[in-house]
Amino acid sequence: MWLIAEYEAVSLFSLRPSSTTASGGKTLLVPSPFAIKVAIFDTLCRLQPLSTVQRYWPDIARLEVALRPAAHAVVSNVFQRVLRPSRSNAQPGDPDFEGFFQRTIGYREYVHLVGTFSIGLGWEGTAQRDWLSTALINITYLGKRGGFVQLLQAPEYKEVLPPDFISLTQPGMNFPLDGTLQVLDDCDDKVSFEKVNVYDQAKKLSKDDRQPRHVVLPYRLRRSSKSFSWYERI
Repeated sequence: MWLIAEYEAVSLFSLRPSSTTASGGKTLLVPSPFAIKVAIFDTLCRLQPLSTVQRYWPDIARLEVALRPAAHAVVSNVFQRVLRPSRSNAQPGDPDFEGFFQRTIGYREYVHLVGTFSIGLGWEGTAQRDWLSTALINITYLGKRGGFVQLLQAPEYKEVLPPDFISLTQPGMNFPLDGTLQVLDDCDDKVSFEKVNVYDQAKKLSKDDRQPRHVVLPYRLRRSSKSFSWYERI
């Protein structure tokens, strides 16, 4: 069974690969399976008691994720001023004191998604999951906070995944040779709720809890310069 939801980005999208550090400025072109699953879980936590949503997490972790990307993705390369925690041990009043934050310049990338995109969630069996449909209806952003999206129509159940979708969680057998390779992160299907609970400092996600997915996106680089890169869906 598949549940399909169509969205349109209403602001710029940004999501750096999980292998980069906080200072890394590169961005993925699409949301990763892990980002989508966490967005679903976060939305449910805002709508229902945590004790109820906690029982949903094993099913969320095992979801198959597919995507029909937007028609165009234009990546803007920018330098901007950012604040970072000061590493100096100087105290207030000392000549070297710069405050609790220091100003610096960071490289960032933001993606303008032109056209609608669709997310497909799959699972074994034919039972419908209304709680999952509720989550997709109430998702407001994907990736970095501020990457707002708008649902265009109510999610629909499908027995077969439409052919214009690509799987983000299963190895692709047929992919365009001139596509764009991206490494998207996913969570292990056995990762526990305690690992994804950011309020539990005792247990944190490790490298073994995340699975890299090498996906060839149907995006062809059409034009680029020092300030932007324009990708067109094949």
